Amino acid sequence: MLFKAVTNMSFIGIIPARYASSRFPGKPLADINGKPMIQRVYEQAVKALPLVYVATDDARIVECVENFNGNSILTAATHRSGTDRCAEAIAKIQLDRNIKFDVVVNIQGDEPFIDPLQIRQLISCFNTSEVQIATLVKRFSAEEDIANPNIPKVVVNREGEALYFSRSPVPYLRDVERGEWTAKHIFYKHIGIYAYRADILKVLSNLEPGSLEIAESLEQLRWLENGYRIKVAETECETFAVDTPEDLARLLCKFT
Repeated sequence: MLFKAVTNMSFIGIIPARYASSRFPGKPLADINGKPMIQRVYEQAVKALPLVYVATDDARIVECVENFNGNSILTAATHRSGTDRCAEAIAKIQLDRNIKFDVVVNIQGDEPFIDPLQIRQLISCFNTSEVQIATLVKRFSAEEDIANPNIPKVVVNREGEALYFSRSPVPYLRDVERGEWTAKHIFYKHIGIYAYRADILKVLSNLEPGSLEIAESLEQLRWLENGYRIKVAETECETFAVDTPEDLARLLCKFT
């Protein structure tokens, strides 16, 4: 697959990693075939980015990253989202390194087998100065349940930008049986990796949640509500997120 070259732009990857998790405490340190999960995410990310940091609120994760010679930065424990943690991290990193980065890539810390190709696809979105935020989508297959509220759906316009994100199947296909929806229309699911221009990220972290975000519990709706545009790239790569110990057990069966 070919991508348009991105010139004269500096990119940095940040992996938000929180130790406390109600469903899986200490998840970033969970062992996956002899390596902690956060190390596996990091090693995949550095295949696509020149510089990667783990942004965490816990000294145990910092120590873990140091043990595999990765970059880490300690951030507050009060952040509402990975986006907010990335905003604090990039401010500290730029100050420490005395470097300004153009684009920050927010990589999920619970996807140990993320494909570097997905990161490159995301980077390729920034081939014009007009792109503010970018993310990925993937087409639903006929076998997948588009009604599953745990899989956010995305409606995309003709310019390749997100119109709306929802936990409900959108658009609604009038006069079509639900079982035939994926045969009659292309539905996209959201792949939760983001990239933001650094100056835009700073602003996003100061926005208050709006009514749409509160209704759907999807933070990206806050950005749309405030008039920001989200460029979308379509990927064919599947993602495998780990939310619970059971997810990890299934993942280990799949990749071993």
